Order: sequence, then structure tokens, then C-alpha cells
Amino acid sequence: MFDNLSERLERSFKILKGEGKITEINVAETLKDVRRALLDADVNYKVAKSFTDTVKEKALGQNVLTAVKPSQLMVKIVHDELTKLMGGDTAEIELKGRPAVILMSGLQGSGKTTFSGKLARMLKTKKNRKPLLVACDVYRPAAIEQLKVLGQQIEVPVYCELDSKDPVQIALNAIQEAKAKGYDLVIVDTAGRLAVDEQMMNEIEAIKNAINPDETLFVVDSMTGQDAVNTAREFNERLDFNGVVLTKLDGDTRGGAALSIRTVVNKPIKFVGTGEKLDAIDQFHPARMADRILGMGDIVSLVERAQEQYDEEEAKRLQKKIQKNQFDFNDFLTQIHQIKKMGNLKELASMIPGVGKAIKDIDIDDNAFKSIEAIIYSMTPEERTHPEILNGTRRTRIAKGSGTSIQEVNRLLKQFDQTRKMMKMVTGSKMAGMMQKMKKK
Repeated sequence: MFDNLSERLERSFKILKGEGKITEINVAETLKDVRRALLDADVNYKVAKSFTDTVKEKALGQNVLTAVKPSQLMVKIVHDELTKLMGGDTAEIELKGRPAVILMSGLQGSGKTTFSGKLARMLKTKKNRKPLLVACDVYRPAAIEQLKVLGQQIEVPVYCELDSKDPVQIALNAIQEAKAKGYDLVIVDTAGRLAVDEQMMNEIEAIKNAINPDETLFVVDSMTGQDAVNTAREFNERLDFNGVVLTKLDGDTRGGAALSIRTVVNKPIKFVGTGEKLDAIDQFHPARMADRILGMGDIVSLVERAQEQYDEEEAKRLQKKIQKNQFDFNDFLTQIHQIKKMGNLKELASMIPGVGKAIKDIDIDDNAFKSIEAIIYSMTPEERTHPEILNGTRRTRIAKGSGTSIQEVNRLLKQFDQTRKMMKMVTGSKMAGMMQKMKKK
């Protein structure tokens, strides 16, 4: 995500490295390179020019402290302006009605149906909502079937009327169904349409007027670049939507849509799709996105993802086992599963400041733990609980059973032993610290 833009901006800031102070000449040279980087990333020309003009004005208007290098100050100004450009504050989704109604809109192939499923799952798990998905694409039977499959995967019911060709009536009937059966959230998936198709645009306008949704979201494929911005403008003129959803931000995209769309339509980006899996959805945080673009990582999002998988009771149980040196391969396997639930491994690693650039050209497969899991699953229950009994004969059997080599099994056992010792040391020092505090009291 934004890899090329990040590299280009980093090169731009190097122009100021070694400079003793900010001058109009070196700022102009740096910002010329910044503007070129933004344009290459598919940022709207007017947005890029306005952005660099603002940065220049602020950079020349500041006195650089002796402790702050000109390049550091420029990074700080660019970060703040990027955050403003993308909306400043995080935009929350408004769900006031009973049921609350969300209307999805966008072009064909933008990812509306998949995103509808992702959003339903997110609001169900994080907001404790009881959602109902509504299939209003009466032109494409495959879309209805796709929504049904998604509904089954996330255990959310799907309302559809196969014999009806009136999406307005289907949406109204679905809301009545939700009221009757106690669903507090209705997500209406509509047919993809072109902004130039007057009949189809009239149709979605009619749906919106009839159901009066709490939120109308415009879903756009971020890989379409400037076309995404132009389409957003046209849809907004007809629907006056509440927010934008950028899908496929995990792809080889230049990212300009994310940087331009807020300024052009004056509507916030509320969510981003970051992968194919149903949990690959994030609320959009402008400041965190600016961090990522400037190579600063996104440690806050990483911690939030970890907290979602955090089980307090399980953590207490684990701590007791570590203190007694009873941490075993069953616990090790549980920790691996929790890491995998957090999302794509390369994306997680790139959230750590400084790591994103280092692993840019390294392929981190989601199956990175596959051989480790295979080795552990090839152990008997007794061997998992008591790793110390794993002698040469047992290790050979495990290697054959897991399809790995004896060297890989030995390497895992050595790493496991080192991990166990380190964890005991860490928890031991924490306990010692707590005891010291208690004595002082």
C-alpha cells in the first residue's frame, strides 16, 4: 500500500539532508519532487499543487530549532498536511435508526457485495449488531448467490426476492422484515451502475429516497486512480452520500484516489478494504495512513488488532504456566492461531516502524506457519505437553509424519526451548518488580 509513493517522498526529503536551514530555494526543489511523486501516484493535479503550496507556505514561515533538522521539520509538515488532506479526524459511521439502514452504491466490479459482507461481519462482532443483508441487484443472479454465500460464511441472514424486479420494493420489504424479526441493522447491496446510465442512477436515487438510510456509502476500487475520483464526484451529485469506501488497497495501487477523493467530493473516507478475507476491513484513520505513507508504520492499528484477539482469562492461565515453566506446544499452537487471526503477516509486519521498507521485496506467505503447525500436529498429546521426552526416535517419526526434515524438527525444538526460557525470564522479572512495589507500600 503506497509503497512507491513512500519511496519517492523519502527521496524528496533527502534533498534537505545536510542543509543547515530551510531556504526558499531548497524548499522549492524538495516540493517540486514531492509534487511529482504525488502526480505519479495518481493524485489529482489541483490537489497536488494546492498541497505543495500549503506545505511551502508553512515551511518558510517556521524557524527551525537547532535540535530539529530541516528534513525532519519538512516530514512533520508533510505528515500534518497529508492528514488534513485525507480528512483530519476519523469519520465514524452513523447508525441511529431502529433498524439502522446502510445503502451501498458504486460502479460495477467495485467490490460492493463483498464489502457488504465484510461490513456486516465487522458490525456484528465489534458493535454487537444483529444485521440483515439485502440483495437488491435484480439484474445479476450471481450477485444474489454471492451475497447468500457470504451470509452463510459470516452467519448473517440474507433477504432476497427472486421473483421481483423492483429493487425499491425489495428494500422496503426487507426493512419491514427486519422490524418484524428484531434485526437492528439492514445493509442494502445494490446493482453496480455507471454514472452515465441515467436509468440506473434514477433507480438508486429512488431506493435512497424510499428507505431514507442512515448511511449511504460509495464503494470504489482504489486501483482505478483518477477515474475513481471523477466517478465519486458524479455519484455524490446524485446521491449526496455520507462516506467513501476504498477497496483493494492491498493491491499494486498508486493510492492517489485516497489522497484526492476527500478534497474533490468533500466527503470522508470511512472504510478501506485491505484484502480478500472477510476480516480484511479497516476503519480509515487519516493520521495513521499518513504515518504509513511516510514510512512510520502504524503501531496503533497493530495493537488494536492484537487486542481484538486478546483473551484476558487465557492470558492469566498462560502466565501461570510460563512462571511454572509449563508452557508447552499446545500453548505455542494457540499463540500461532491468534497471530494468524490478526491478518496478513506482511501487512502486520509493515505496521512496525522501520520494518515496512526492510521487507518491501520479501514475500511473507500467509502459510509461513504451515510447517511449524504440521510438526506440532504430528506430535502425540503427551509429546505436546512434555516436549522434554522428544528423543531421536520420536523426532524422526514426527519429521516423517509432518513431511518435514529432522533438521526442521530440531530447529523448531531449539527455538521453542529458547522461547520458553525467554518468556520465563520476562514474566519472572515482571513478578519481581511487582513484589518490590508491594514491599515499598
